[in-house]
Amino acid sequence: MTMKTNKRLARRAILRGGAIAAGTAIGSGAVGGFPTIWAQNIRNVTLRQFGTGVSNQNAIAEKCKQDLGITLQMTALDSDAVVQRAVTQPKSYDIADIEYWMCKKVFPAGTLQPMDVTRIKNFDKIVPIFTTGKLTPSSNIAQGTAPHSVGFVESKTSTKFSKTQTKWFTMIPTIYNADTLGIRPDLVGRPITNWKDILDPKFKGKTSILNIPSIGIMDAAMICESAGIVKYGDKGNMTKAEIDKTINFLIETKKAGQFRAFWKTFDESVNLMASGEVVIQSMWSPAVTAVRSKGIPCVYQPLAEGYRAWGGGLALAKNLTGLQLDAAYEYINWYLSGWVGAYLNRQGYYSAVLETAKQHMSEDEWGFWMEGKPAKGDIKNPLGQVMEKAGAVRDGGSFADRMGKVACWNAVMDEDRYMVQKWNQFIAA
Repeated sequence: MTMKTNKRLARRAILRGGAIAAGTAIGSGAVGGFPTIWAQNIRNVTLRQFGTGVSNQNAIAEKCKQDLGITLQMTALDSDAVVQRAVTQPKSYDIADIEYWMCKKVFPAGTLQPMDVTRIKNFDKIVPIFTTGKLTPSSNIAQGTAPHSVGFVESKTSTKFSKTQTKWFTMIPTIYNADTLGIRPDLVGRPITNWKDILDPKFKGKTSILNIPSIGIMDAAMICESAGIVKYGDKGNMTKAEIDKTINFLIETKKAGQFRAFWKTFDESVNLMASGEVVIQSMWSPAVTAVRSKGIPCVYQPLAEGYRAWGGGLALAKNLTGLQLDAAYEYINWYLSGWVGAYLNRQGYYSAVLETAKQHMSEDEWGFWMEGKPAKGDIKNPLGQVMEKAGAVRDGGSFADRMGKVACWNAVMDEDRYMVQKWNQFIAA
């Protein structure tokens, strides 16, 4: 074996887990050929992952099994159930697929372990929103629970978020988006330019917002601020007085009959819009696409005040050690290596490492989804179904345009319990 070959093997071993992988092999008595033995053992590992249905997708589990041999057992739950399980059933999972606002609730409970960034191959290529809070050096940091604010902890054993970057990352970002209102352009009958347009009496009984408190309150805040109802110090961390004003206005609006429904699931939002029961509502980008795929006009409308953003990622259970932990790092490195990123981008989401995702997309796909360019040919979803015809331009334009106009992130406020109580009063009113 040449010295050059030795160096390549050594580098590969470091990238695939380095010292810890070596330790596992030594423990098994496989010193000498440990990279091969380690790789064989990894293929026998099962990782239990749970999260929301947005990113717990069977195709990802199937591709992971094909590429790594690792079996992913995925469970999809609603947002509140995800938070509850992450905190109260820490031995029931290995990977928590959670959102950043959830991280603010979950990580301090001590059921997750920080990640060593030196074991994340593409860490330095992660979109800087997740590490510095800024898309570009001149960007403003949006209100709410900005991902970087809960992205790092002070040490390997700490549950306290660090205000600066450290070696210890709470979770690896995987999926995110800039959300706005969805509209039926054939039914609204006028231009929609502001969040407050959802309050137009013309749309009485034909509007909807989502009923997930930590997200719905942010949409409500965008609407209230746009309409001049409330001027917030920080939409993402309201005072009790600001919460009261917001909820009281929502209750008045509900009693006046402005809202048709309050949806909790992706499918509910699609059905409301596709049926025409609702013509303007809180919506998620792939839900808009799902309506369009039925041949029904639907637009994800850019608005003057900007977007409400959200992001999710993978966090490691505290109980993970040894080979299971190695497998989890291997899975995360695979997740950021491009195939999954391209798969998510094709659904209208964004991936954490753009450079690798681009390598798995055609020039036309990348131009449409990421650069705001007109499609040269038909744009298809991961299942091969046509989502957009040639000539179409993505609603809101390029990645830089959309993520560069984020006004706030989904948030957990200091007064979170109070806010949830008040929100439930609104839904029950």
